[in-house]
Amino acid sequence: MDRDELEIRFPPPGVKGALDPASAPWPCRRVREKYVHQLFVVSVALKGLYAVLEIAAGIALQMVSTDAIVGYLRRLGHHGHLADPHDWIGNGAMALARSFSVETQHFYAFYLVGHGVLKLAIVVGLLREKLWAYPAAFTVFTGFIAYQLYRYSFTHDVGLILLSILDALIIALSWHEYRLLRRHLPTH
Repeated sequence: MDRDELEIRFPPPGVKGALDPASAPWPCRRVREKYVHQLFVVSVALKGLYAVLEIAAGIALQMVSTDAIVGYLRRLGHHGHLADPHDWIGNGAMALARSFSVETQHFYAFYLVGHGVLKLAIVVGLLREKLWAYPAAFTVFTGFIAYQLYRYSFTHDVGLILLSILDALIIALSWHEYRLLRRHLPTH
């Protein structure tokens, strides 16, 4: 007999007479809710860490001169191009160096800081179980998913898909937590 069967005290799914975990006796739901809440906290904390990194990157981008950034991109592109003329990273760095301007730098710095601050505010609200944060998270993270998938259609950057999956997971877990909070049930 499996340890989980003993602990939960109902047959595994697919066995005749198995209970649906949602209709399982109270201690069983409590164990499941504990793990769902832990997954919620970890995924939201990861989103918060990413928000802090975005804010730091935006501030750093604002503090470095445009000439220094362009010079770095040219050196990166030049070395990449010398090693392999078909190097897409080197060629991309050279193209970015040609089009990078003060306005571009200010836009990306503002975007990163604004994006990070918005996410961080929602993350703090979610971790403190503030009811306003849940609808805000649904709206903002759905918008992020839409934008990330739009950008993916141009860049085919797998990182955008991974961020979208994390956002979708946070939306699903936030919805679950929100339903519990609205019914005044413990989330953990």
